[in-house]
Amino acid sequence: MAARVESFVRDTVIAFEKDSRRDHHNCPTEELVAELKDRARAAGVLSPHIRPDGSHLTQRETAIILRKSGLSPLGPLACNTAAPDEGNMYLLAHAGSPEIRDRFLAPLVDGRLRSAFFMTEPAEEDGAGSDPSMMTTICEPDGDHWVISGRKAFITGASGAGVGIIMAKASEGACMFLVDLPDPAIRIDHVPNTIDNSMPGGHAVVTIDRLRVPASQMLGSAGEGFHYAQVRLAPARLSHCMRWLGACQRAHEIALDYACRRRAFGKTLIEHEGVGFMLAENLIDLQQAELMIDWCASILDEGHLGTAESSMTKVAVSELLMRIADRCVQMMGGQGVSGDTVVEQIFREVRAFRIYDGPTEVHKWSLAKKIGREWRERRS
Repeated sequence: MAARVESFVRDTVIAFEKDSRRDHHNCPTEELVAELKDRARAAGVLSPHIRPDGSHLTQRETAIILRKSGLSPLGPLACNTAAPDEGNMYLLAHAGSPEIRDRFLAPLVDGRLRSAFFMTEPAEEDGAGSDPSMMTTICEPDGDHWVISGRKAFITGASGAGVGIIMAKASEGACMFLVDLPDPAIRIDHVPNTIDNSMPGGHAVVTIDRLRVPASQMLGSAGEGFHYAQVRLAPARLSHCMRWLGACQRAHEIALDYACRRRAFGKTLIEHEGVGFMLAENLIDLQQAELMIDWCASILDEGHLGTAESSMTKVAVSELLMRIADRCVQMMGGQGVSGDTVVEQIFREVRAFRIYDGPTEVHKWSLAKKIGREWRERRS
């Protein structure tokens, strides 16, 4: 399957990277994404990480496939392995009731709808960001419904999504709800321009004004929202690593080709030690990233929650990939900072990845707390 995905991305998807169907934020339009998904469906590579019976491949198997889909920024969109849909599908498959899976999961797996995950809140309102305990969006029971009000920020794909997963706080604790989109009670206030532009709909700021949701559309019970967020968290972090590893492999291929063709001072760039060493360092970092992903995937496949392991992997891989993308830009000089190749976009996307799903520093802080806690436990 990974070989089929790679052939599809290289032979079909890459040609669309210069397609002009982009919105004013330079994100792919719904029309472009729909065409790519139709082509993936015809090629038999739509949702390739999900078996025909609806079950997911193991994380180690998923890593092989998602890396290949990531060879183009458009690849995950075409193959239906992109964030946030991939993480949302994983969550609903593992935690959704049969009714929720039929109503909300099935159209996502089939690529007919996009989804959004509403958790992050505006910083200027002291809302939840890296610290979800600061959540200010509230939900209150009202008969056989719940009423949700609050503000959310950087909600990837909210504009144009057909399914929403909303986190809100009740007296019992955090709750998670499935909703149909669009809904008049959910208003998109602003879609900021961001450094990345691979995700349709951008990263919206939204207001939720007394949204009524049937109680049957709550995931689990009131107060279990953070538990279900943890179910989604580690695999979603890891799948980001998988996809962007593929993208940086592609950037390395382009930089290598440039270094082998471009001549300066009487020889090709690769023959200059400075450039040759950068290519060697890329190769080392690509291998290290692959091994970290495989290690973390094996932890998850053994049934562990993998919170600390996914934090370590997210930090290590995002930093490794940033170095790779930066070297590719540097080796290619003016070509590297232009839009003539996809290297410039990959550099921007990977820079954003160091923040998304938790900044490097937050993961290090969390790991440091764990280290201290374990030390104290050993001493007691």
